[in-house]
Amino acid sequence: MNVSIFIRICFLISCVIALPMSTASAAKVGDLAPNFTLKSATGANLRLSEFRGEVVMINFWATWCGPCRQEMPVLEKLYSRYHDVGFELLGVSIDENSAKAKNMAKRLKVNYPILFDLEKDVSELYDVDAMPTTVMVDRDGRVRHIYRGYLPGHEDKYRANIRDLLKE
Repeated sequence: MNVSIFIRICFLISCVIALPMSTASAAKVGDLAPNFTLKSATGANLRLSEFRGEVVMINFWATWCGPCRQEMPVLEKLYSRYHDVGFELLGVSIDENSAKAKNMAKRLKVNYPILFDLEKDVSELYDVDAMPTTVMVDRDGRVRHIYRGYLPGHEDKYRANIRDLLKE
């Protein structure tokens, strides 16, 4: 076989294989939340699908994000209030240094699970383009709300969402 034909065939095959990856769309409201597995601060691997049947808030954050530091104590209060009635909160750090993220969570007295998206794969699945980004997932695993950024007062929206989703 001619080398140039072989190279062309390999190129075409690689384009066909890459096509589904390039057209993958990010999670949108109403979609099933993309499943993922990430290492937690305790060392355990946590999978989103383990929390099916619960209302789940996924909060993407970073140590360099001022609004994230402001929001985390607010999220801790929501977690403490609703955890025992079917609510789970997963804090997903996009930092490259998991030790730095662990230290910040400890300093802020965060008790909800902290996960590490070191490769940014999960952030990409959820089209995280702002810090923080918060995704609310219902008991059936569907994305119900997406919030980008944080301002004081957002916790009122979160609280209302949590209550409504827990009633469903």
